[in-house]
Amino acid sequence: MASPSGLQSGLSRQLFEIWCSDKKKACVIPGNVVEGTLAKTIINEPKEVTLMNDSNTKIISPKNCQSVEMYFNSEKRLAEKTPEVGETVSGLLVKKAFTYQIMAPDDLHVFSQLSTENISQRITIAYTGAFGVLEHRLKQILESVESLPDEESEGPAFRVHERLTVKYESEKHISLHWRSDLISDMVSDSVVALVLNSSHEIPKVVVESEEATKTEENSKKAEKVVHALFVSLLGDVKFGENGKLVISVDGNVAHLDKQSGNVEGENKGLKERVRVAFQRIQNAVKPIPLSVS
Repeated sequence: MASPSGLQSGLSRQLFEIWCSDKKKACVIPGNVVEGTLAKTIINEPKEVTLMNDSNTKIISPKNCQSVEMYFNSEKRLAEKTPEVGETVSGLLVKKAFTYQIMAPDDLHVFSQLSTENISQRITIAYTGAFGVLEHRLKQILESVESLPDEESEGPAFRVHERLTVKYESEKHISLHWRSDLISDMVSDSVVALVLNSSHEIPKVVVESEEATKTEENSKKAEKVVHALFVSLLGDVKFGENGKLVISVDGNVAHLDKQSGNVEGENKGLKERVRVAFQRIQNAVKPIPLSVS
């Protein structure tokens, strides 16, 4: 439905020009129209009308009381499958006047006047280390890190979890690119934390005559690195009794013994995540020298 109703010009005429050649489209003219207009011509049931580009199109006008079938595809994505009792339904809750609707994000622009937009984020970080070393460290900690061909990324680059792209910009900088959402933002935070931790210059350690003092200092540094990486990956990580780490995720708690690598907890999924993360962190940290003579 568009104005003006006479179809002489404006949006209604533009839509008519675009849609009139399609047999599936219908032109509904409500009310009276002025003589000499295109709408009046259509009401008189001509066999064809001349468009603004001098081409002709056929007109089909149903008689009074003649049934006409029109098909509209108005199925919502969330309605394609009837949810079971107790099943969780995820979507957007939209309020209009005094009614509420829950719909899929892709249906928002179809069944409401709202629309969704994607936010592409880019951040540049100072990094003077070797780009290959950074990729290797991320592969030791994260599950999915894939190198990208130079033709696709216009230079050395790799993709993390198919969401975040890390590019080599110069000898002193790298850049991170991702499309903003809950999971991608968490992945980017983890990568930024690792890059900043790798970029920090390791302070020099004064050489002591006693080997025990040197070993203790290195052990403390290793514990700080392990704790920082666990925080960037899992969030709520605290020190518990006997040097154990207490990891809390969504109400589930796991206890990690850093000496033996044993994980205790009731949630099997969380235990496996902690075990795999600790193993990868150990592989990434051990080759790194913790002291400089």
